[in-house]
Amino acid sequence: MNPMPKCPKCNSEYTYVDGTFFVCPECAYEWSHGNDEKLVETGLIVKDAHGNVLQDGDTVTVIKDLKVKGSSQVVKVGTKVKNIRLVEGDHNIDCRIEGIGSMKLKSEFVKKT
Repeated sequence: MNPMPKCPKCNSEYTYVDGTFFVCPECAYEWSHGNDEKLVETGLIVKDAHGNVLQDGDTVTVIKDLKVKGSSQVVKVGTKVKNIRLVEGDHNIDCRIEGIGSMKLKSEFVKKT
């Protein structure tokens, strides 16, 4: 049996497995089982409305009508958004929506396709 890896952030030995991730109970850091260097380096884990982990370049679908601030336009339910980019902050998805342009979305309003 393989021993559990230490947390790459705080070096705690009390890590555990939760689904497809290792979790540190001391600092709440999560990282993947594989060698996903980007997640380890940035610590940025973004999940969609259903708890699926999103990555740069994924395609997502909007699950709720979203008003575009400062405009009368609306992003309709079912709109597919291709090639997303994950960023830090409240609106953690940077994307380009056809017919609207560049936008930032909250991950809680999308699902991975």
